[in-house]
Amino acid sequence: MGEPVRVSIVAQDPVLEAGTRTSLHYHGDIAVALSGERAQVAVMIVDRVAPQMMNAVRAGLEADERQEVVLVATELAAEDAVQAFAAGVRGLLRRSECTAERLASTVVAAAAGDCTLPPDLLDELLRHGQGATVRRPDTGGAAAPGGSALSERERAVLRLVADGRETEEIARELCYSPRTVTTVVHDVTRRFQLRNRAHAVAFALRTGLL
Repeated sequence: MGEPVRVSIVAQDPVLEAGTRTSLHYHGDIAVALSGERAQVAVMIVDRVAPQMMNAVRAGLEADERQEVVLVATELAAEDAVQAFAAGVRGLLRRSECTAERLASTVVAAAAGDCTLPPDLLDELLRHGQGATVRRPDTGGAAAPGGSALSERERAVLRLVADGRETEEIARELCYSPRTVTTVVHDVTRRFQLRNRAHAVAFALRTGLL
């Protein structure tokens, strides 16, 4: 077992924050950061995904690229997932489904660079994403140039990334090498000028590339 993932907890309700800290305290893969300590992953517990909150997440990630964000929300819809992943959030959970074990696994996945969201949200995003117009995030909504569609291999990899699979798991399932999986994700993020894996998944879902 490697070093535990150091995580900070942020919640408006101090009782909820304390309960979350306690639930993660004894998990072997997690170390809850003390006040002022550096954390690899920040867990944010909110009622709902709001634009101003996503702006704060984006600003925080730009200031400290080494810290990932896991968002636990009371209300979480498909459009919330798109907003959150586009802002750079690595993991999404509903409070009603957020057991200590599920939160811990989402935190560990986020620290490893993988993104996670509830399976029903993934299914809904994939259904509603069909037939959408391809947009480039850096051109103010201009249509993407020809030849920018995802290949079948890229779709397969991004679907598994969106499902919270780690690089090694994706490689085994698709019979690729881990290096190939990493290269595929890197190629997609570079082609569409995206920030990270989570942003790549959100962009592909929002534009109908998946």
